Amino acid sequence: MLPVERSERFDLTRSKQPPFLRLPLPSARVLAVFYLLALFIPLVLAAFRRVAPSHSWELAGAGVGLALLVAIAVQFVTSGRFGVVSGRLGIDKIMAFHKVAAWWVLLGLMLHPVFYVLPTLLEDPELGMKRLVAYHILPHYRSGVIALAALALLVIGSALRERLPVSYETWRASHVVLAVIVAVAGLHHALTVGRFSALGAINVWWWGIAAALGVVIGVLYGWRWMWLHLRPWRLQSVTKLADRTWELDIQPGRGTPDLSYEAGQFVWMTVGKRRFPLFDHPFSIAGIPSRKGISLIIKEAGDFTSQVRSLVPDTLIGIDGPYGEFSLKNHPGKAVLLVAGGAGIGPIIGLLRELVARRDPRPVRLAYAVGKPSNLACLDEIEAAKAVLDLKTMLISETGAEEFAGEVGRFDQARIARLLAGLEPGETVAMMCGPGPMVVAVSDMLFDHGLPMKRIVYERFDYSAGSSSRQDRKRFRQFIAVGAAVSAGIAGFVALLS
Repeated sequence: MLPVERSERFDLTRSKQPPFLRLPLPSARVLAVFYLLALFIPLVLAAFRRVAPSHSWELAGAGVGLALLVAIAVQFVTSGRFGVVSGRLGIDKIMAFHKVAAWWVLLGLMLHPVFYVLPTLLEDPELGMKRLVAYHILPHYRSGVIALAALALLVIGSALRERLPVSYETWRASHVVLAVIVAVAGLHHALTVGRFSALGAINVWWWGIAAALGVVIGVLYGWRWMWLHLRPWRLQSVTKLADRTWELDIQPGRGTPDLSYEAGQFVWMTVGKRRFPLFDHPFSIAGIPSRKGISLIIKEAGDFTSQVRSLVPDTLIGIDGPYGEFSLKNHPGKAVLLVAGGAGIGPIIGLLRELVARRDPRPVRLAYAVGKPSNLACLDEIEAAKAVLDLKTMLISETGAEEFAGEVGRFDQARIARLLAGLEPGETVAMMCGPGPMVVAVSDMLFDHGLPMKRIVYERFDYSAGSSSRQDRKRFRQFIAVGAAVSAGIAGFVALLS
């Protein structure tokens, strides 16, 4: 496809704006405030309940249970499937918070019974241990133990996912089942055992949380399942772009409206009769909004992606999306740096195609790094884009070949300096997609070259252990600050009732 080609399915004048008015998306700070308010509501309601006097440590145990049970419920909407939550943050940030929050919820709820017996442990360790054991074996507390055990399996299993001998889809199914068990058993424990939750407004609150979770699960796995079948898409073609890399042209089926999206966003895709949310996989859109249908560039890297080459035209496809904020509209700059690593070429070529379609006058620089030259995709299209854009490119392969005219090695400081030559770092936006270690390394190097952190935008298609950029660490500190605010709220609840 030539960058400025016009055809029946490529019309630069056609708009894909949705027929309804989109509400403004909340910022990260607004979402953090809403998160804290949600966790503090049960503490406020509990503060107005009259219960038997308790030791401050017991109150701490109650406060931890009240606040973190809401945090469990919130985890269902921080999974990257709700645009109102992740619209301004992007999938990278919202999933990072999802993982960090899961660990502090697990730690807090492991301490929940310990806080209740701590006064006894301090006075009589033997009796305190007996009470602690009783909390874990007596039938009265069984739902709480089930919730805690399921939560531990869920969090630890997620951390070890890449090492587990199970498919992605099996892991996804177990993740959902365990999450539902945690929520249902946790709510049952609060309603049947919690001294604050048995009656009054807080009891109504928990029933409201249960109803809200029912709606969320119904939307995720009921409504979306129905929508995937009522609004089917069809595979138009599968084209080989490079070694184990394919481009799928997917068109709306009869009665299915075209997709309104921004170049760089992603969708969840299912295939054939398995059009159910548990079987979907995320892929970035490589097409542009003015072209009918969507294009996905997929590299074979697992059980599902290895089947892409075998798909035949007219195969039914389920498309759920778009999601994410990885777009030039959301991240303006006077110059654009595009960085792709391996399979990360998908959204990057989508952004390049959008720049070409607009005949964007800004300076554009493109770095494309792969393991070997045969992995490079879309080379003719990238070269043709130079006739339309102020575009300079750098092709990099870790290993060379006789016919390869690009650079051999890695995308290092010297290469970044050459690529950014003549650009004002403070006015340049870098859009990057690739494997975790590469994204982390290049993000830090761009920061060293003067690009502001807010203008270094990336999405990773893996989260390798130990991959943490300075931007990630800053984000982690912000998440910890939210956790500290939760702890402060619990401490305030204890002080008020002591």
